[in-house]
Amino acid sequence: MEIQKFEFKGEGLTRVYENAKWMVGIKNWKPANDITGIDCLERHNETDELFILLAGGCTLLSAEEGPKGLAIKAIKMEPMKVYNIPRGLWHNTVTTKEVKLILVEDSATGAANSEVLPLKPEQLAEVKRLLA
Repeated sequence: MEIQKFEFKGEGLTRVYENAKWMVGIKNWKPANDITGIDCLERHNETDELFILLAGGCTLLSAEEGPKGLAIKAIKMEPMKVYNIPRGLWHNTVTTKEVKLILVEDSATGAANSEVLPLKPEQLAEVKRLLA
């Protein structure tokens, strides 16, 4: 038995390790996570998701539905801190080109138990205001 080592240098996200219970992914910049390309939020209905910023810049968007519609928040990530996205919370990442994120989540998390919410023009304007 030997120690395994994983890396990913491509664009976007890939699962670099997975077992029956959990997976570890590496997420790099991709156009859909750039401030000019962000257009949706997602949520995982059965599982939490953890993010760790290793390099570059990332802002975590989150949103909850309330009486006045979607209340969007933004948190600028700090390197080497663990951020938990609780199940059911709308979220997305807005990243710089130099970003390197680690994510950890249940290996069963996927399209079957997640949702995507396209952002309306006024919501996109709010996101851009929060990131300014």
